[in-house]
Amino acid sequence: MSLKINQSGVTGKGFSGLGVSQRGNMRFFEKALREHWRLGQNIVLCWSATEKGVLLLFVPHYFLSYFTESLNEGQTTDRMQALNGKFIRQLISGQRMMSDEDLYGTARRFELNPTFIELPVPIFQDPAAMDAVDELVKRYSISYVESRAVMLLDIVDFSLFSPFEQTSQLNSLSYSLNSAYNKMLQANINIDFARTTTGDGFYIWNRELGPLANVHLFHFMLLVIADNAIAKRKSQGNTVPVIKSGFHIGSHYEFYQAEGLNPTMFSYIVGDVTIELARMLDSAQPGQIYIGDFQTKVPTSFREGAYLLDVDTAQFVERVKKLNDLKGVEIADEKTEAILSYLTGETGASGGESIRKFRITDKHGKSRFAYNLRINIYRQGQEPIILGMQDSYLPKPQFNRERGFLNTNFNTANVQPKNKRRPVVKT
Repeated sequence: MSLKINQSGVTGKGFSGLGVSQRGNMRFFEKALREHWRLGQNIVLCWSATEKGVLLLFVPHYFLSYFTESLNEGQTTDRMQALNGKFIRQLISGQRMMSDEDLYGTARRFELNPTFIELPVPIFQDPAAMDAVDELVKRYSISYVESRAVMLLDIVDFSLFSPFEQTSQLNSLSYSLNSAYNKMLQANINIDFARTTTGDGFYIWNRELGPLANVHLFHFMLLVIADNAIAKRKSQGNTVPVIKSGFHIGSHYEFYQAEGLNPTMFSYIVGDVTIELARMLDSAQPGQIYIGDFQTKVPTSFREGAYLLDVDTAQFVERVKKLNDLKGVEIADEKTEAILSYLTGETGASGGESIRKFRITDKHGKSRFAYNLRINIYRQGQEPIILGMQDSYLPKPQFNRERGFLNTNFNTANVQPKNKRRPVVKT
């Protein structure tokens, strides 16, 4: 159930599932919730439904800092702190509703006193109302997401442009996002995307969770990059940006900042996945598309209940080609025949091709691996548009007879063999 929330209560998608009495009930509950929230001084850990109302566990906003090491998967010698940190992370993941017994057990564990809010209308046997309460509770809390796809779009040389040009470029990129969303809807793919600005670009993610949500975000990224590229070719001056892009799957925390007397309407994310993306794009060249090194699950089809496959990055990119429903979509008023993506590599003497895996080392000396992605857009009666960086333009690995491939100053290239040969496309 997806809800949109404003200062007067729950509205929009999902609200139609609530009766008139429960709509007023949710407004009453949010008002009471806001009073205990105290402008962000407190957050909600969990809640349970009772016959007459709702039980909640509130903690000060700094409560989670007691478990910083274990929440960051750091090494701690305190066994109890490690167990509590693991428990807290599970507690703030997914649904916040629990049974009365579990809530009181959590209260005893952390020496907390539950807060009771009596409601005008009971929600105990109303699944839609309980879903609405759970969504409201998350808005007044911090959430942990273990695995989610996130993309990062970064405008090249943004600080060198005039304020008007910067505004135009951000507006152009926003239009590409909205246009891509519309194309997804036309292809009967409903993606509930969210974004937060980085100043010179956007982090974008799918509010929905799960393997198919990650696939949809990847296809969404292809459309956004394609729309931006075609718009750039048709534009004059610096009103449409040159971008570099990244896609990664990993963990993050999600929160709503205090804005006046209420939490903001939109959430913000920060965590391993956003940090990895930022570090990847620090070394990316204009127009380049980086894909992170990850493990995830991908469904075998769009059918509900489809079997899930464990895949790495290379297998993910191959698999999403088979789940591609984007044939025939129009991008920047140009009809496409196909949009294909692939990880780049080098052609060997035998005629085969390998995928190159790059090591990216940041200014702090921390490293991560990434892949270089290219996108081919085939149009009716026209030459294909090739997006992304050619592999020949990227740093080559140094080779040592004793140690094999070594790191370059830029990154490494660890060559991974791939049996399937790719078609040759002119660029």
